[in-house]
Amino acid sequence: MTSTPTLAPYKAEFLQASIEGGVLKFGQFELKSKRVSPYFFNAGNFYRADLLRAISTAFAKTIIEASSPIAVTPLEFDIVFGPAYKGIALAVTTVDKLAHLEPERFGKICYSFDRKEKKDHGEGGNIVGAPLRGKRVLIVDDVVTDGTAKREAIEKIRNEGGIVVGIVVALDRMETLVAPGGQELEDKTSAIGAIRREYGIPVLAILTLDDIIWGLRQNGKEEDIRSMEEYRAKYKASY
Repeated sequence: MTSTPTLAPYKAEFLQASIEGGVLKFGQFELKSKRVSPYFFNAGNFYRADLLRAISTAFAKTIIEASSPIAVTPLEFDIVFGPAYKGIALAVTTVDKLAHLEPERFGKICYSFDRKEKKDHGEGGNIVGAPLRGKRVLIVDDVVTDGTAKREAIEKIRNEGGIVVGIVVALDRMETLVAPGGQELEDKTSAIGAIRREYGIPVLAILTLDDIIWGLRQNGKEEDIRSMEEYRAKYKASY
């Protein structure tokens, strides 16, 4: 049985804020994949100031950790990119928090996001914020479901001349991909694992399913813990 012995304080604080703020819920939820999940994470619910502060802090500290000079392969980037729509607020607030926490390193970091539809007047274009051409771009978003939205974001950035250097998401569900229509695949690859292999870039997460189960063990209902462990055992990816 997989377990997480401890969590970094910022991860534990983010997990607690997600539960208390109703962002992370437990019960029965039908996913896009048609699986029935014992939990649901909705980053769109981080609309309250204290919750927005919690997620921006968690993103910033995850990025700072990954870009540390002592990391095996330090993450280096010029722009934080948020795919429309949920990613927009994440990119803007993460850049602000990075600059606040480490102004010498990140005081000049920029943000960008895309439009769903190309603007045909004014300055026009598909991108709002810093120009992407020739820049190293880090994508931030809520989760990777089947990878479609992240592939679209990568292609948009590349079409603008940007270089995607990585992706950071709020949650890694750690589960296998599902075929269109909900059929289970023999390949036990996760959506995150598929993106890593396809593009050769790191995909990081603030929290994983293992982290959530760890948090529940500290102060959760036995029924929720059992349901989460059964779900993990049934669908956990090999990566």
